Amino acid sequence: MPTVGVFNKEGQKVADMQLAENIFGAEVNADVLHQVVVALLANKRQGTQSTKTRSEVSGGGIKPWRQKGTGRARQGSIRSPQWIHGGIVFAPKPRSYRVSIPKSMRRVAMKSALSSKVAANEIIVLDSLELAAPKTKEVVSMLKAFEAKKALIVTAESNENVYKSARNIEGVAVIPVNNINVYDILKYEKFIITKDAVSKIEEVYA
Repeated sequence: MPTVGVFNKEGQKVADMQLAENIFGAEVNADVLHQVVVALLANKRQGTQSTKTRSEVSGGGIKPWRQKGTGRARQGSIRSPQWIHGGIVFAPKPRSYRVSIPKSMRRVAMKSALSSKVAANEIIVLDSLELAAPKTKEVVSMLKAFEAKKALIVTAESNENVYKSARNIEGVAVIPVNNINVYDILKYEKFIITKDAVSKIEEVYA
């Protein structure tokens, strides 16, 4: 059963905490992680790109010059793809890039991502993270204490003060535990999570 230290905001260790073996000590499945990350990125794509084919560009209804006798190449329309302002060959059209991933695969990927952070000593558990008011300086000092330049801060509930304190810090993101995903966990070097958020993860993925 993995054991990690529990720290306060000043970076001082205050206790030890045992993590669930089947969630934070699972075997890392790189293939499933890759598939889920690819799916997450694909599902973020809007797919709204659109250009016009030769049949959709306005104009070009008349033949620009007669077929023979001019010495020039034969042309049927000034909206053909080889003309300036002509249509686009194989024009991209709005489409969905959505990829469906089974729930069981998503669970395996989440456990693999969390376990990889524990194995790499990149997880930091906080006893609590409460701010009386939005204060960027407090979050910056906390990150310096943990030597974290690129970090994902996970709270048990949506915390506006913490979010506002960290939103202007480059390379740092704050999300509630019910919004975490595999891509965000792997994207950031440090995974900073409160003790209450760990309990919620263990409750959901037990």
